[in-house]
Amino acid sequence: MQDWNPQLYRQFESERTRPARELLERIPLDDVRFATDLGCGPGNSTELLAQAWPEAQITGIDSSAAMLEQARERLPNCHFLQADIRRWQAEQPQQVIYANASLQWLTEHHTLLPHLVDQLAIGGALAIQMPDNLEEPSHRLMREVAANEKWQALISPQAADRKRLLTTDRYYDLLTDAGCQVDVWRTTYYHPMADAQGIITWLRATGLRPFLAGLDETQQAAFLHDYHQALIPAYPARSNGQVLLAFPRLFMVAVKTG
Repeated sequence: MQDWNPQLYRQFESERTRPARELLERIPLDDVRFATDLGCGPGNSTELLAQAWPEAQITGIDSSAAMLEQARERLPNCHFLQADIRRWQAEQPQQVIYANASLQWLTEHHTLLPHLVDQLAIGGALAIQMPDNLEEPSHRLMREVAANEKWQALISPQAADRKRLLTTDRYYDLLTDAGCQVDVWRTTYYHPMADAQGIITWLRATGLRPFLAGLDETQQAAFLHDYHQALIPAYPARSNGQVLLAFPRLFMVAVKTG
């Protein structure tokens, strides 16, 4: 798959940063010396950490070289590392491990989350936000269009294989069993878009990437046309002409107590 496109990702930076900011506000810590942003992207979430704890050593982790290049330009005083979150090992115990809209791309959460808790200092916090939108029309219709006979031979079934999140109860048990006090909540954001094409612009930077990865430019345009036609009736115009993109997200803040 091609590398992430930071410019495309940042077209909706304000909307993407809002849940990151709300996650940060629920971390009950003041004295933070070491903090890591897992899946830091172009640095918009890392910047929030640096503003919250200006004296802390802030590290951003991402698998995308293009994203890290922009993050380094944006935040020259932070440290950035290209790495796989699943294999990341902190050099010293962290007061904050922050994962905003990154862990949903990874599997094996039942082992990943306890591993991340192990990287925390006592009293440290693991803060997670993940989109929980696989059953929203925006994502369900990606899979339905890709399953059409026209596209089956061109789009791998694995393109639609973003793993579903565990149940909220399961996450709670995982984190409490790992020795944490857990705050968990879910928020649905409603983003006004000019039209259905705006939804495509948003998702080309994220959810649509696996579906487009194996297609050439002509095929991509054709797939997006079919997807657009499916979106139009699913997102009817409101009274002001705009459409509303519903975007549920799951939040967790786990403070290590022992």
